[in-house]
Amino acid sequence: MPEEGVPLTPKADLLTTEELLTLARLFVKEGVDKIRLTGGEPLIRPDVVDIVAQLHQLEGLRTIGITTNGINLARLLPQLQEAGLSTINISLDTLVPAKFEFIVRRKGFHKVMEGIHKAIELGYSPVKVNCVVMRGLNEDELLDFVALTEGLPLDVRFIEYMPFDGNKWNFKKMVSYKEMLDTLRQQWPELEKLPEEESSTAKAFKIPGFRGRVSFITSMSEHFCGTCNRLRITADGNLKVCLFGNSEVSLRDHLRAGASEEELRRIIGAAVGRKKRQHAGMFSISQMKNRPMILIELFLMCQDSPPAIPSISFRDSLHVQGLRHRVSFSSQMVTSWKGGWLPQIPLLAQRWLASGLPQRHYGSHLDSDANPKCLSPEPRAPATPSGPLPTSDQLTHVDGEGQVAMVDVGGKPDTERVAVASAVVLLGPVAYKLVQENQLKKGDALVVAQLAGVQAAKLTSQLIPLCHHVALSHVQVQLELDSTRHAVVVRASCRARGPTGVEMEALTSAAVAALALYDMCKAVSRDIVLAEIKLVSKTGGQRGDFHRT
Repeated sequence: MPEEGVPLTPKADLLTTEELLTLARLFVKEGVDKIRLTGGEPLIRPDVVDIVAQLHQLEGLRTIGITTNGINLARLLPQLQEAGLSTINISLDTLVPAKFEFIVRRKGFHKVMEGIHKAIELGYSPVKVNCVVMRGLNEDELLDFVALTEGLPLDVRFIEYMPFDGNKWNFKKMVSYKEMLDTLRQQWPELEKLPEEESSTAKAFKIPGFRGRVSFITSMSEHFCGTCNRLRITADGNLKVCLFGNSEVSLRDHLRAGASEEELRRIIGAAVGRKKRQHAGMFSISQMKNRPMILIELFLMCQDSPPAIPSISFRDSLHVQGLRHRVSFSSQMVTSWKGGWLPQIPLLAQRWLASGLPQRHYGSHLDSDANPKCLSPEPRAPATPSGPLPTSDQLTHVDGEGQVAMVDVGGKPDTERVAVASAVVLLGPVAYKLVQENQLKKGDALVVAQLAGVQAAKLTSQLIPLCHHVALSHVQVQLELDSTRHAVVVRASCRARGPTGVEMEALTSAAVAALALYDMCKAVSRDIVLAEIKLVSKTGGQRGDFHRT
């Protein structure tokens, strides 16, 4: 949803149910065999179940799909399934509830999770989950989304960030298909490509042994215009032959002027005939006036047979594909380690599908090389370096005259740097119980603290005056409840390749996560203690490695 919102279309401008069905009948007669209802949000339309039921009666229509934000899905899905709904796409860009509210501009994460659970329960397989990947917002959740497919029949579809009015598109925010694929293959090198379906917009992959699969929609970096068989009709009745084109033809106006079926067929055929071989490049699209994505679609139509590229035939044109509004999840989210329980995806999501866990935890990401016992509440031994740690006989941030100075790292070689820091927040029994049960009036304290820690790591050079700016390649913040001390243990890990270390980033991350937790709980108790903020380990650099054991 654009930050400034969108103007609501007057009801009189929207297609009536009968107009919508009239157009659907026409397209199906011309060979369309799949229609997807999208939005905006189709499930807020009061007659959506009746529309699905009447579409289901059209001879020749084989598939009726829906793309939804999932908020109303659990309530309506049994009726929709009975009416004839074949497939479900749920739009979900994050598994972090606080981030969900920022993206969607409303609460409802738990309802979306409930909707996914209901779809799986009713036998939909796969349930497609659409995730638009944006650098700086959710690219750190790729592995968490993929982990969902291990135990659930989901098709998680990563969509390249596309330019539309109101979404503040920027090339630097776009994460390409190849970059996403590389990230996944580092974690799962056995990831295998599946054969591409005819006229499919998605490149599909599967991890052997996983129930679900992963797909990529590469509209920006590797367009699929040559095999596109989709058309879109907006809620106010305009035909769009290309999602990225700004030309539209009003079928509603022709319908209301009394156009015959043959006249409508000619109008549609002419529009399809003007469809270009491929859409403009991403930079041209970003400068083009086009509707926000949330205002583009009402229903989408497709024909299984791919079009002949130069054809202007109406029959050769058709399909329509989705919008987004977010969702996804797993009851298999937690792996039992010898030292306790650690989340493989944000446990907040898991709480909606599973219960009875011994504790709540939260992790921004579980990396393949992370120590599974890293948040164990067991007593720690004193710190010991792993080997001789060279030290300096003077402060490095002070020059020969005693003046403050920034260290010159220009001559140092780039090496892989990793640092881990931790902190403990002693909450006391009252605040601890509220955090454990997620009953704080301000919201989920663990989620907010985790986000604060990630953000702090990225902003360290702006907070600590003489720190160099470091381009972090990875930040991980994990929180675990320690019932023996009524405490939350924070552990922050940072990674980068460069001439300077990342221990300050890790320490800042752990400290700010602890401060955010204090802020969330201070209304309940002021007797909260932030303790044990310390470096746990660092690797890389001229001064050697350090490990607190």
